[in-house]
Amino acid sequence: MKALILVGGFGTRLRPLTLSVPKPLVEFANKPMILHQIEALKAIGVTEVVLAINYQPEVMLNFLKEFETKVGIKITCSQETEPLGTAGPLALARDKLIDKSGEPFFVLNSDVISEYPLKEMIEFHKSHGGEASIMVTKVDEPSKYGVVVMEESTGQVDKFVEKPKIFVGNKINAGIYLLNPSVLDRIELRPTSIEKEVFPKIAAEKKLYAMVLPGFWMDIGQPRDYITGLRLYLDSLRKKSSTKLAAGSHIVGNVLVDETAQIGEGCLIGPDVAIGPGCVVEAGVRLSRCTVMRGVRIKKHACISSSIIGWHSTVGQWARVENMTILGEDVHVCDEIYSNGGVVLPHKEIKSSILKPEIVM
Repeated sequence: MKALILVGGFGTRLRPLTLSVPKPLVEFANKPMILHQIEALKAIGVTEVVLAINYQPEVMLNFLKEFETKVGIKITCSQETEPLGTAGPLALARDKLIDKSGEPFFVLNSDVISEYPLKEMIEFHKSHGGEASIMVTKVDEPSKYGVVVMEESTGQVDKFVEKPKIFVGNKINAGIYLLNPSVLDRIELRPTSIEKEVFPKIAAEKKLYAMVLPGFWMDIGQPRDYITGLRLYLDSLRKKSSTKLAAGSHIVGNVLVDETAQIGEGCLIGPDVAIGPGCVVEAGVRLSRCTVMRGVRIKKHACISSSIIGWHSTVGQWARVENMTILGEDVHVCDEIYSNGGVVLPHKEIKSSILKPEIVM
């Protein structure tokens, strides 16, 4: 079986982290976002993953070569010379996706994090005999999204309603698809949308089916959702394999700590924290709802909440970092500094407090 991951463009919503690496390589819960998907695909028997990409393909490929051998899966790139939307890349990668087997293939949006019930999706796809299956997830505020209107008992999709003004349903496209090769015959090689142009036509022919995603779902392409996604992911990890989570008197709730990180005396860490490899957390530090990436040093008595600390950064003694502060790579926050929602570009030193959310160039 094969799979295509829609990697796309510049990852502007996750800047300044994406100024250092392409978005799919930004760590989420201590491993690159895209690796969560590749491992899930490998686990159900996918043998080849194609990355549809229009930005920095060499960086991606160099990085993923080591995972090819580690995970034991073939990874190739299909490079766009112009952005092709969400359907065009399938036409571009057609020759890579089609083989003699006639088997369906997966398509995933690279920003989506979930429990990836791909095995169940294959069974669902076989059972309904349609041309395409999409995963949908229930949301509290459907008016912000495109809503999938479907027949509850069979899963047959009736239509799509973009940002509905009145309630038509609470299920939205979750960005995980299983498609028969015949779907590729419907897609032209031009910038085109699978959600707005391809799926509605398949639905009109009553060949599109939707499966409701069990468990959590999050599009982690922007900082606030990344932090929420971490909470949901760690919750799910607690239920499935809680031995991976940290334990001890200094831990509150769900916390993931890389084995090479060092944590000092008298810290209080959690809930919903991920601490990456080689980090040093000195004595008396308080961390909650945050991600601390590889090689970061957090000095004594600093307090960090609802923030992302980029690679090899330092947070000074008694500093307070909160409210969706995002530090890019190699940022140094001096002692006793306060950051309220600062977004700081790489290689900066912060010597005065950031009192309201702003971008520090």
